[in-house]
Amino acid sequence: MHLPRTAAAATTALIIIILTAAVDILVITASPNQQLPNFTAVIIFGDSTVDTGNNNYLPDAVFRADHRPYGENFPTGQPTGRFSDGKLLPDFFASILGIKQLVPPFLHPNLSDSDIRTGVSFASAGTGYDDLTATIAQAISMDEQVEMFEEYVARLRRVVGDDAAKETVHGALVAVSAGANDFMTRRLEFDLSGYQDFLLSKVQNLVKRIYNMGGRTIVVGGLPPIGCLPIQMTVKLKNPFDRRCVETQNQGSQSYNAKLKKLLAKLQSSLAGSTVTYSNVYDPLLDMITHPSKYGFVETKQGCCGSGLVEMAALCNEESPTCGKEMASNYVFWDSVHPTSTAYQILATNLSQQLASALSSASPPSS
Repeated sequence: MHLPRTAAAATTALIIIILTAAVDILVITASPNQQLPNFTAVIIFGDSTVDTGNNNYLPDAVFRADHRPYGENFPTGQPTGRFSDGKLLPDFFASILGIKQLVPPFLHPNLSDSDIRTGVSFASAGTGYDDLTATIAQAISMDEQVEMFEEYVARLRRVVGDDAAKETVHGALVAVSAGANDFMTRRLEFDLSGYQDFLLSKVQNLVKRIYNMGGRTIVVGGLPPIGCLPIQMTVKLKNPFDRRCVETQNQGSQSYNAKLKKLLAKLQSSLAGSTVTYSNVYDPLLDMITHPSKYGFVETKQGCCGSGLVEMAALCNEESPTCGKEMASNYVFWDSVHPTSTAYQILATNLSQQLASALSSASPPSS
């Protein structure tokens, strides 16, 4: 794996990955008084927060996690391309739904028919809603992920037939987790508000394309508290050892999330038979960071890998000392950007309650 060679490119790349971090996605767990539908499959779009290994198969990808110490708490103990020490949110919610234990990357060369029937991830670390973001990271753009979805549906039809394929897609949970990387590579022609609106137009088009291909239950994650990611504390604060959240970054996340929530409500009302809902990642992750003892965490301001200040992707490698396999569960962050598997699991519980509530109040999807 090769990092950008110029200082400017290196800074941009650092920032891109940064953002892929705590971002957004959703897991589904019913609260005691609520039931979730029997989803047929899980279908995932997005960035490194939900990339279960697609970037392993991109030779020019800037960001990859196919090396140690990534994966040291994964069931096999091996790196899989997931940006954490273990499982990611797609894996947790697929398990909670009783569909399967792990969500495979669509680009895996040995993808089975069983995996096709129950869903895959098209996500790619470093990508965003803006095609420029994906280009900088040499990642799979959101448009290309939709094209992969089309390939997936074609194979699904060959496996189960046209009618059953339609039912599978119609009954699937579709999750989208992206956006953070875009704000670190923002086009110069936009101010913050204008760029938010530009990205939201991309979100709208993406949701409509998924709907037109048969998806009916679509959950879109908001931004995390970007300013609380360890690497943001390192690169944005005058004193990198003054470990505190960058509030201007967090304010940007909050204003984008408010707009996204309104957009998704409008989309649901305009797309007949759809359930299009917002997943709030910001608040539960911030609560883990600001009240760690509630969750059993000790460290919230640096990652487990290396110094915890800057290491991620290629910089988090076999030469990087870690906090220890057994100690990772005490950390909110595995590297300087991405949460530990323990943090993802806790986040999954909270997000599952959100989703169960949203789905229980929504009309059942129809054709």
